[in-house]
Amino acid sequence: MLILFGILIIIASIILGLIVLIQNPKGGGLSGSFGGVGNQLMGVKQTTDVLEKGTWIFATVVGLLCLLSPAFIPKESANKKNGLIDNISTSGQKPSTTTPANTGTMPTTNP
Repeated sequence: MLILFGILIIIASIILGLIVLIQNPKGGGLSGSFGGVGNQLMGVKQTTDVLEKGTWIFATVVGLLCLLSPAFIPKESANKKNGLIDNISTSGQKPSTTTPANTGTMPTTNP
């Protein structure tokens, strides 16, 4: 189920990014990209309204999917992981430190 949410979030984010990139901050937007064809079919005002509504809709969809997806995380896997952690010995014993064995005699020099 989490994979489905992840795929939906990615798709909605890509569409949201494309809608934002299509918009022109000076008001031309989609109608300027098609050389006036948008003016004849929908008009400039309606084009910007559609893009603005699309931005809000896809931003809301991404937000809701991100908020709802943690509710579908399986609870059983979390319990199994905690069980593994509980089985680890935590008796507080420090690892023993060993010194290397002296295998030969080293000449000592006194200054």
